[in-house]
Order: sequence, then structure tokens, then C-alpha cells
Amino acid sequence: MLRWRSAAEVASGRLLDEVPQPYEFDDEYVPRPCVVHPTEVTEFPNWDMPEDLSERVGEWSDELEETTGISYYDAFTTNQSKVGGYPGWTQAPSWPHCVCGERMEHLLTISASESCGRWLPVEERTRPGSGWEVSDTLRDDSHGMDMGDAGGVYVFVCCACPDWPTVHRYDC
Repeated sequence: MLRWRSAAEVASGRLLDEVPQPYEFDDEYVPRPCVVHPTEVTEFPNWDMPEDLSERVGEWSDELEETTGISYYDAFTTNQSKVGGYPGWTQAPSWPHCVCGERMEHLLTISASESCGRWLPVEERTRPGSGWEVSDTLRDDSHGMDMGDAGGVYVFVCCACPDWPTVHRYDC
């Protein structure tokens, strides 16, 4: 459940008197306590490019990977948890439309894995060889939720509607 709060409500102190307890849950969908290292980045779409641009970027990405060891998708897109940016679609894009007819905007992604790509904060990254590998210890420090192979939950919002309705998509 998503709940909008005002800045005044957040600044006034505790947001909840007690932690809500779900009626029924699966441990795989309850996050482990972990640390958030917000990192501001500029990212670009992966699956959401026009077909002709996607083909050109694919060719350029192959050349980039041959010379640097890093592809376009590793350097310019992310499948990690984030606020804003582009959905890190694992499957074909599935942008929702609001009842008002507008395509909804990507608000938030909670991904299955936090330990991948150049987007991992420097504080947590190791670079053996030329890859962007992460040690098992650091991998275990992520939220630990299982969402299929490498999927995630994408939350969308309609900013055209006054009550900012939200929906979500899940893919793995």
C-alpha cells in the first residue's frame, strides 16, 4: 500500500505508532534490514527505445564492450531499486495507463538484486579483474527479497490526476 504524506507530517516526528503486521506473508518478500546509500545518477532507457535507435545502440554497445569490457546496458541503465528514472524491465515494457487515459510515470522500483552494475555505491563495490563483481558478504547485505530470477516491482503514478493514483507491475 502506498500512502502520500505531507512534508509537515514527516517533519512532525514518527510516522507510525506501531509497525503494521501483515495478516499473511512469505519471508521471501520481507526485506532484511539494510543500509540505503542514495546515489544521484543520470540513466537512459533500455527496452523503451524506438526500434531503429535500439539497433544502433546495440551495435555501439557491442563495440563499447569489446574495447572497455562494459556494455551500454551496464553503463547507462540500471535494474536496481530506485526512485524515478526508467523501469529496469526484465521482460518487455508494460507501461500502465490511468483511467484518465494518460500513460503513468515510473515512480519507484524495488528490484530483486542490489548487488550489480556500476550503480552499486562505491562504499560497497569491489572490482576484481575488469568486472563489476561484488563479494558474497556485500551481496548478503542487500534487502534479500526474492522476486523471481532478477525481477522487480515497478510502481507508477499518474501526475495528471489530482489524487495521484498509483498502480504497480511485477516482472521476473
